[in-house]
Amino acid sequence: MKISRKPSRPPRIEMLPLIDMVFLLLVFFIYAMLSMSVHRGRQVDLPSSSMAERTPAAPICVTLKKDGPTTLFFVNDQAVSASELFATLDTQARIYRELGTEPVVQLDAEKNLPYQEIYSALDLINRAGLNRVFLQARPITENSQ
Repeated sequence: MKISRKPSRPPRIEMLPLIDMVFLLLVFFIYAMLSMSVHRGRQVDLPSSSMAERTPAAPICVTLKKDGPTTLFFVNDQAVSASELFATLDTQARIYRELGTEPVVQLDAEKNLPYQEIYSALDLINRAGLNRVFLQARPITENSQ
């Protein structure tokens, strides 16, 4: 008895499921990357400036927020008192220097904050040995002029 074997087709790779998996991985990595780039400071109403531009994310974010007659201080989204600000910044600066990087400070201050509060914070930042400070501002758009 003769067994007839059908001629076998050469194996082939289906491309559609492969493309689906590649796009799925791409979406996963995009969402993972977006979740890693988190703003470390508090949300405040920044002053406007025509020279404002995006700055790279700084490892240390100091936020000054007006709450009635008092000013609240935040370092990396954690509330600190005015007397604790220097010690917290000094500790943060030491940590980054031990890692071998020069720390950068991002200063977010509300637009209705008095100059004296901002300069007091800048003095404490400077006393902690942090010399690279970015003052944040919101860019002026045509609608806000």
